[in-house]
Parts: sequence; C-alpha cells; structure tokens
Amino acid sequence: MGLRAYSLLSLNDLRDNVPRKQKTRKGRGIGSGKGKTAGRGHKGQKARGTMKFGFEGGQTPMRRRLPKRGFKNPFSLTFQPVGLGKIARLINAGKIDSHELITMKTLKETRAIGKQIKDGVRLMGRGAEKIQWPIHLEVSRVTVRAKQAVEAAGGSVRRVHYNQLGFRALLKPEWFEKKGRLLPKAARPPPKLRDKVDSIGRLPAPTKPIPFYTEEKEAASTPA
Repeated sequence: MGLRAYSLLSLNDLRDNVPRKQKTRKGRGIGSGKGKTAGRGHKGQKARGTMKFGFEGGQTPMRRRLPKRGFKNPFSLTFQPVGLGKIARLINAGKIDSHELITMKTLKETRAIGKQIKDGVRLMGRGAEKIQWPIHLEVSRVTVRAKQAVEAAGGSVRRVHYNQLGFRALLKPEWFEKKGRLLPKAARPPPKLRDKVDSIGRLPAPTKPIPFYTEEKEAASTPA
C-alpha cells in the first residue's frame, strides 16, 4: 500500500509571525487581573467618573500656580533682512541686472533672501559703501542708512505694501495660472500702515520703477 502524500501547508494553517498583544478587557472577572475595580482602586473621585484635563482635586492647578511671562503681539510684522552689500555682490556676479527694477521677487529668485517671506523684506544698510551705481528697488521697509546710500548713488527705494495673497501673486504667479484663476488686485494698506509705505504693490511683478513726485519726496523727507 503506497503512502499518500499530504500537503503540510493549507490556507487554514496560515499564521502571522508577528505576535500581537491583545487588548486588555477590564471588569471581566478576577482571573484577568483587571476585574472588580478594573484597575481604578477603591472608591474616590477617580474611581467613579472622569475629570477634565488638568484637574487636581480642587487645589489650584499647575497652570494657575505658575506666573505669566510675556505675550505674543498679534499685530507684529516679521521682515526678512537683506543688506546692500549682498545685493552689490549679486550685481557684480551678473545675477541681478542693475538697469532693471529690483523687486522682492528678484531677491528671492537670486537667493538674496530665504524662501519664506512672511510679511515682506527690509532693506538694511550693511555694505552700503559698495553701492557705487544707481539702482532702483521695491521693498517693504528700508532703514535710513540704506535709503541715504541708494539715493546718494542716484537710485531710489520705494516701500510697497502686499498682503499675504499679494505676496503669493508676486512670488508665484504660476500658481494662479495652474488653478485657472486671475491674479488678484493689489490690496490697500490698513490705516495704521499707510504712513509706513509709499504705494500699493503692483501685480504682476513690475519691471520699471515708478518715479517719485514732488509731494511724495516732501512727505518722505518730513520726519514722522
């Protein structure tokens, strides 16, 4: 009588090699180790119900015992600084054309500033002695030293205002084309910022500077 070959592997014999820890079932008898009081102990508020997070039985909680320190100003603005010396090096390297208007988009594309522009760009006076030719810039803010250095070389600096949507349209106009949307209109600055800007930002990114009129020059030279 011949031996019949049987397969040692079948579908009902398949098992997972990774051991699985079963969920603890509380209150299912004393043999489980979590029966009767189900791990809550005897009596008391914690054994009978739930409490909100941070409740310490009626005493002053930790969040009220510790003193307050500082605050976060919701109206604060964060500007990325860029010095005139860095702009001069990029011009000498041929990455920026000094005959064209230098906008915040130009500064980002040439990596003069970081990728994230939260509220705008502030032009600083570091390396102001390297600016020996006229340049025209449009930034969010500018220091007194930087403005004097640019104007002494025959250039100009205009402070322009963009909101968050305006910055997206300025830096990434292809995003609107991909979504099939039109570029938004430039937003006006809020009343508290009108004396800190010279004009509304232009969309799309401009290539030629706007000349300052006599009234604007007098207003810019008058101390606030």
